[in-house]
Amino acid sequence: MSPDKFTFFQVINACAGLGALKDSRHAHQRIIESGFESDVFVGCSLIDMYSKCGGIDNAWRVFNKMPPHNVVTWNAMILRLVKCRQGYKALELF
Repeated sequence: MSPDKFTFFQVINACAGLGALKDSRHAHQRIIESGFESDVFVGCSLIDMYSKCGGIDNAWRVFNKMPPHNVVTWNAMILRLVKCRQGYKALELF
């Protein structure tokens, strides 16, 4: 049985809650291998995960690799920038 996007969402949330950057990167690699990286639901979760694990630069990379941005993706990145005390960048992105 292969994991689906909802399974990856739960793994991402667990890694974010623990602040486990190493495990987060491993989960991200599995997501790429499974082909779910372009999914908006998974991509926004990755942005959240990386920002909570102290990797806002990785969150930016995920955001920039996502398919055409929509309201959900913009809000996810802006929120994480604000939470990481980068309000000026959040305003620029807005």
